[in-house]
Amino acid sequence: MRIGVIASSGGVHEALDLARTAEQNGWDGFFTWDGMSVGSAAAADPFSLLAAAAQHTRSITLGAMVFAPARRRPLVFAQQVLTVDHLSAGRLVVPVGLGAADDAGFSRVTGEAVSARERAALLDESLHVLDLASSGEPFSFVGEHHRFSDVALALGSVQRPRVPVWAVGAWPSERSMARAARWDGVVLQLLRSGEEPTASQVTEAVTWIGAERERLREGGVRLGDRFEVVVSGRLPDDPAAASERVESLSAAGATWWVEARWDPTETAETLSERVRRGPLPG
Repeated sequence: MRIGVIASSGGVHEALDLARTAEQNGWDGFFTWDGMSVGSAAAADPFSLLAAAAQHTRSITLGAMVFAPARRRPLVFAQQVLTVDHLSAGRLVVPVGLGAADDAGFSRVTGEAVSARERAALLDESLHVLDLASSGEPFSFVGEHHRFSDVALALGSVQRPRVPVWAVGAWPSERSMARAARWDGVVLQLLRSGEEPTASQVTEAVTWIGAERERLREGGVRLGDRFEVVVSGRLPDDPAAASERVESLSAAGATWWVEARWDPTETAETLSERVRRGPLPG
C-alpha cells in the first residue's frame, strides 16, 4: 500500500516545505485540498500550489483531497490539470468529488450550483471534458450545462490515456460508487458517517466495484487495467497499531492510505514533525 499526506495546516510556504519533507522521508504522495473555507486552514489555490510543488520535488505523487470541479469551468479545469501534469512529468492524480455545499465557493456566491444533483451533473461533465481534452486533439461536447464545438487543448496529457481520476465513492450508495467505478480509482467514504471505513467495509466496496467494472466491460465500456482504492484518516500514534491498520486495509483491497490530520490543534510544525517520522509512526 502507498501512503500519502494532506497539507492540512499552514500556509503555502509551509505546504511546499511539507512536500519536500514528505518526499525525503519516504512518503508516496503529497496532497493539498480544494476549498474556499475549511476552518482556519489557509485556502490556497490547489493548482498553483501543486505547480510549485512539482518544481520542488522529483518523484512523489501530487494531488488534492479532493478537487471540486463544479466550481470551475470545464475547459479551465482541464487546462489546469494538464499543465500540472506536464510540470510534474506525469506525477499528478485527480481525486474529485461534488464539493461541500457549505463551502464558501458554493454557499456564499450567487448563482453557483448548491444542490447535490447540480454539483454531480457539473462534476460528470467536467470529467468527460477532461477525458476528451487529454488527447490534445480537437473535440466537441454537448452536455446539460456546457457545450463545446471543435475545441482543443493542444497540450494534451503526459499520462495516457489521461491523468488518473479518483472519484469519491460514498459506500454503500450505488450511484456514487458507480461514478467512481468508471474512472481510475475511488476515494472511499461512508455515506452516513464521518468515521473511517473498516476493513470489512473496504472489502464489501472493493467487491462491489469489481463486479460493476466487469459489468461495464461486458457492456463495451473501455476501462483501464489499474484501479486505486483510497482510504483516508488518521493513523494511530502507536507504531504497532498503525501498522496493523494499514495491513488490514491493504488485505481488504485498499491501495492508498492518505493521512488526513484535520484536528484543529494540528499546526504546521506538528504536521511536519509527523511527516519527518515517515509514513508509519515509529
